[in-house]
Amino acid sequence: MQLTQLNNGIEMPMVGFGVFQVSDEETEKAVLSALKIGYRLLDTAAVYGNEAGVGRAIKVSGIPREEIFVTTKLWIQRENGYENTKKSLADSLERLGLDYVDLYLMHQPFGDVHEQWRAMEDLYKAGKTRAIGVSNFHMDRLMDLITCHNIVPAVNQIETHPFYQREAEIAFHKELGVVQQAWGPLAEGKFGIFDNPILTAIAQKHGKSVAQVVLRWLNQRGVAIIPKSVKESRMIENRDIFSFTLDEQDLAQIATLNRDEIIFNHRDPNMVKWLAEHRG
Repeated sequence: MQLTQLNNGIEMPMVGFGVFQVSDEETEKAVLSALKIGYRLLDTAAVYGNEAGVGRAIKVSGIPREEIFVTTKLWIQRENGYENTKKSLADSLERLGLDYVDLYLMHQPFGDVHEQWRAMEDLYKAGKTRAIGVSNFHMDRLMDLITCHNIVPAVNQIETHPFYQREAEIAFHKELGVVQQAWGPLAEGKFGIFDNPILTAIAQKHGKSVAQVVLRWLNQRGVAIIPKSVKESRMIENRDIFSFTLDEQDLAQIATLNRDEIIFNHRDPNMVKWLAEHRG
């Protein structure tokens, strides 16, 4: 497994295991399988409703806690962001059955953002999380957060895939020392990704699957990934991406696929309203 160093010096696996839209009961089984296969980064969130399942799997696995990198996320706090953020992490830790997480992310760039971040800085200083970061922050929102506070986010987890390649964000994050982590790295199966002729041809050239080509493409660009599957065969496939390298011709062909097609638009007012009304 390749690791990347975060801006506070700790290391994070470049490939993790996500549990978005997996039930709590199914999560325990899936995470146990992922840990057995060799995954050591687990990504969950308060709003997913499956932190307890992740925690049970960690406990049952017998793997030392310090060998597993656990990420969870703070849901939108519209009122009293400072105190509610501290309570939210305490609740997440209780569900996970852990004393700390390795990475705590602000899940959405909405609500009482600055008070949320101030609380997250204090939680980091108190050792409740080894690093703090954000998710779904566009560049302007990320810069606003950075200029108003003391700690630069270690990670920004954002939608990134061949049809939404985000070259500007990759350069921006590198300049700031922020690791870009892709959610939806396989575009959640949308936009005909698995039947795309360019990706299929590159996969055949390397004797790999389309999924492996896409995940390798992201990692080669310095983007960390958290693919999700409840099937062991897919888990193994998604992790096995370090035995080949995409060449310049491959990269140039994949670059032609970018058309800014997005799964989730965080700048759509109706979507922002829906998120604000959704209780985590």
